[in-house]
Amino acid sequence: MHDTCELTIVMPCLNEAETLATCVRKAQGYLDRSGVAGEVLIADNGSTDGSQDIARTLGARVVDVEAKGYGSALMGGIRAARGTYVIMGDADDSYDFSDLDPFVAELRKGADLVMGNRFQGGIEPGAMPPLHRYLGNPVLSAVGKLFFKAPVGDFHCGLRGFRREAILRIGLHTTGMEFASEIVVKSCMSGLRIAEVPTTLKKDGRSRPPHLRSWRDGWRHLRFLLIYSPRWLFLYPGLAVLGLGLLASLVLLVGPVSIGSVGFDVGTMIYAAGFAILGYQAVLFSVMTKLFGAREGLLPMSARYRQLVERFSVERGLILGIVIFLAGILLTVVQVIRWGGADFGAMDAGQTVRTAIPAVLGLVLGFQTIMFSMFTGVLGIPTAEPAATQKPVHESTDELVR
Repeated sequence: MHDTCELTIVMPCLNEAETLATCVRKAQGYLDRSGVAGEVLIADNGSTDGSQDIARTLGARVVDVEAKGYGSALMGGIRAARGTYVIMGDADDSYDFSDLDPFVAELRKGADLVMGNRFQGGIEPGAMPPLHRYLGNPVLSAVGKLFFKAPVGDFHCGLRGFRREAILRIGLHTTGMEFASEIVVKSCMSGLRIAEVPTTLKKDGRSRPPHLRSWRDGWRHLRFLLIYSPRWLFLYPGLAVLGLGLLASLVLLVGPVSIGSVGFDVGTMIYAAGFAILGYQAVLFSVMTKLFGAREGLLPMSARYRQLVERFSVERGLILGIVIFLAGILLTVVQVIRWGGADFGAMDAGQTVRTAIPAVLGLVLGFQTIMFSMFTGVLGIPTAEPAATQKPVHESTDELVR
């Protein structure tokens, strides 16, 4: 079957008895009309309304997926698929399974992932809530383009096709609605070839409310995009805040500054130093997140980033941290000596604070650098997979499915 099956049409299913038969018939009709050798596979996630029997009666293959969640159901279907290509779509009759020619054509041309675009193909009145159409989808798609340079205008279209082997290779982990974002994000990060084709969306045929929860699932998608982009979540904001804090601190180190009728002095300098510390922490978090993600196989590491990591060592980081820390100690000693020169009596408060701020800043940033360097050393410790969980190297994904 694997040698002759070119396309598997996968539908995740959780109590879709009202619309499942229509979707299966449309998909089977497409296979008959187009002559594409394929199968219709229902990845059932625990339906209690007889959806499984409906699918089997119509000749579709049913795979029971015990792990709950949209992503879990789809991954179960993708692993069980026999086709070289997979086209996935919801079983609520909102997508037209009878018109899959554009997807198959792009896959045959060599695309690894083919996304549908509902905004280009047409959205039937009432098919997409205004909140999703004018806010949710445009914002999340724009964020995806900005963070990951995704050539996709409809980041969350549920109808999409892909080369099965390529998608299994990039390592998808999410079990919920974030799965839709993860496919696109990891395809971009792994350098897969992505294409986009127009598709239509009509009002689904269910009488019950959809499983999707707008604000909850929208936040989960946005959170996923942020977590998978340490640069935009930590690095860029951190560099901006760090630069602003250090610049303001250096300017005010010389003395008070006035802009028009507004004056800035040691009070502003304290806040600027706090900004510098927060920004520095964010920068360190970006590096730690990237290293941890690469170690766990969650985030790929570019060649340039890998070169930077290889040049950095725990020892170099420790030396840098100690130097910064000692600079803070030196300023502290200088201030104590000045205090001693005044017989440890009262001193000018403004000048005292102006010297104490860079001293404390050096102590804090130096200590953070030392701890960061040791933590990267922990992440760099090579580990082996426990023998009990290791799999024989000859087992393929297909063998695991069987």
